[in-house]
Amino acid sequence: MKQEKMHPLTRLAKETVESYVRKKELPQPQELPPEMQERAGVFVCIKKHGALRGCIGTFEPTKFNVAQETMANAISSATRDPRFPPVATAELSDLTYSVDVLTKPLPVKSKDELDPKKYGVIVESGGRRGLLLPDLEGVDTVDQQINICRQKAGIYPDEPVELYKFEVKRYG
Repeated sequence: MKQEKMHPLTRLAKETVESYVRKKELPQPQELPPEMQERAGVFVCIKKHGALRGCIGTFEPTKFNVAQETMANAISSATRDPRFPPVATAELSDLTYSVDVLTKPLPVKSKDELDPKKYGVIVESGGRRGLLLPDLEGVDTVDQQINICRQKAGIYPDEPVELYKFEVKRYG
């Protein structure tokens, strides 16, 4: 993927990871396009040769804008995803990035309102929350989405849950 063809958010994630891994510094974006000035939850996913290498994000905004949210989550995806070791300098040229900007989660009364290709889902019970992004390879049913969220949050299959749905703008 050529850098000049990347969406600015994806480029920001890539530049942030590369700068942080190489020099422990953050890039300083100058002018932010309108979509980076808004506030939203953001997930940054990193792949290496098509396989997941890190994916961390925020359900709701925690930073001043989408640019800062993207930068923080890019660093977390590269260095703090417990499923993987931190990204090493030697890997940087093999990595690809996607950035998902989340809409505000909406409560769902029934799982009939969900669609795994269109909506991400949040499952909540007793302060525990699990989230799954929409349109993921190998996740084809609402039940799969909900079960994965339950597992991520440590929510047992028989525990009552509250469901939320959201959409994403995916860049990458």
